[in-house]
Amino acid sequence: MFNRDEQIKLLKATTEFDIVVIGGGASGLGIAVDAASRGFKVALFEAYDFAKGTSSRSTKLVHGGVRYLAQGNIKLVIEALRERGLLEKNANHLFKRLTFLIPSYNWWFKYYYGFGLTIYDWLSARLSLGGSRIISANKANKKIKNLKPKGLNGGVTYLDGQFDDARLALNLAQTACELGAVALNHFKVNDIFKDEEDQVNGVNALDTETDEEISVNAKVVINATGVFANKILKLAGRKKKSLKIVPSQGIHLVLDKSFLEGETALMVPKTSDGRVLFAIPWHNKVVVGTTDTPINKPSFEPKPLEEEIDFILETTQEYFTKAPTREDVKSVFAGLRPLVAPEGDRSNTKEISRGHKIIHSESGLITIVGGKWTTYREMSEDVVNDAIETHSLKKKPSKTKSLSIHGNISSKEKMSLNGVYWVYGSDAKLLAEFMEGDSSLKELLHNDYQYTVGQVVWAARFEMARTIEDVLARRLRLLFLDAQASLDCAEKVATILQKELNRTQDWKNSQVEEFKNLASGYLI
Repeated sequence: MFNRDEQIKLLKATTEFDIVVIGGGASGLGIAVDAASRGFKVALFEAYDFAKGTSSRSTKLVHGGVRYLAQGNIKLVIEALRERGLLEKNANHLFKRLTFLIPSYNWWFKYYYGFGLTIYDWLSARLSLGGSRIISANKANKKIKNLKPKGLNGGVTYLDGQFDDARLALNLAQTACELGAVALNHFKVNDIFKDEEDQVNGVNALDTETDEEISVNAKVVINATGVFANKILKLAGRKKKSLKIVPSQGIHLVLDKSFLEGETALMVPKTSDGRVLFAIPWHNKVVVGTTDTPINKPSFEPKPLEEEIDFILETTQEYFTKAPTREDVKSVFAGLRPLVAPEGDRSNTKEISRGHKIIHSESGLITIVGGKWTTYREMSEDVVNDAIETHSLKKKPSKTKSLSIHGNISSKEKMSLNGVYWVYGSDAKLLAEFMEGDSSLKELLHNDYQYTVGQVVWAARFEMARTIEDVLARRLRLLFLDAQASLDCAEKVATILQKELNRTQDWKNSQVEEFKNLASGYLI
């Protein structure tokens, strides 16, 4: 059952787990699902909330990576395209096929990328979403009406996948629990235990809501904390030089949908400094990004740099007749990619591989870093296979290639879900029944958005939401879509959570203050 109190009871009732996972992002949750589906006893601890970090701050794409193809990284592209197809089958409720347009302002440009995307289609094999096309300038302008017409000689269209990252993370946590795993948010691992042979055999987990500490025994401990992996490595007493993780910051600006009329996304394969830029319709808004900026020290709430914001606005202005300004930005969010640096120059993060890497510590701790959302399932399978091999666990094959994720529904069923409810998938009907008969649950949180009081109550009771941020950033996506609107709702959400979670007035006041401070970082 996906209920925090019940999960804690199960945690305390288990003498020893086969696998303990530290980190509740894409990698950690994928590992928990894979291991639990094989029949292993699994516990996962997330210090904040599921997908609090990088995993809720992606470009919202499930894609092979046209850029990786241009770099010649065929292996990563093939893996990603295969995983894209599997995700469409296993989490269809969150997956959308999206048409992308690469505009051409040089006579050779559309033929160059047209050829490259033909290879992209071919590499997709039987899991292709549809073929690419070279189109005329007239058709390109019909696809994206406010695309600058001067010098436009056509373009290339292709299909890729889009999803809601934080909702997929939540659904993976729910799936893991349904398979028998323990998955807990707001539980911080603050110590790692070792046996007399100096091998890791458990963790100490702190419930940050109650300050209760629980000792957890485990045969295998897996560090899936992304850009913070070195903290756990040090906690486990790693003797070798710490892992060279280069956090690369990527920011996104969120604009009104009028800046990208229609349902076609824009893809600029090479900007003035060699980056890739996307403008993507998402939740009735437009997400524009991203950047690739090396960061010295990781943070749980990374801040967008002024030059990053200016770069995205200036580049967008090169392509759109309606040019966005800073006043048009509804929200800005930043995420950190955990890139594993090669020897030598680490400043050019654009060239560092997005592939994943498994590291073994002398103590037996397994660490997974790198990778991206699209390949989370394959990464997770690799890590569990590695754990079986290196820690002599019982050999059991992975089942996740065909494992349906919580919420999964058919394309026909998905067509019947409207507005903000499509992300719930199979839970949408249950949510509607839950809200039926109580008019107070149908009250809107904000006049400009369809989110309701009932969705907040549902998030608290059935989706393990514990804070205003949990609700407005990741159960609903309002903080990412419109930071000011989320601030307007904070008091109302706090009142609902205070009642649902049986909290004090001081807790409520503190929550509102904390959220105001957080949300201010999403405003320009």
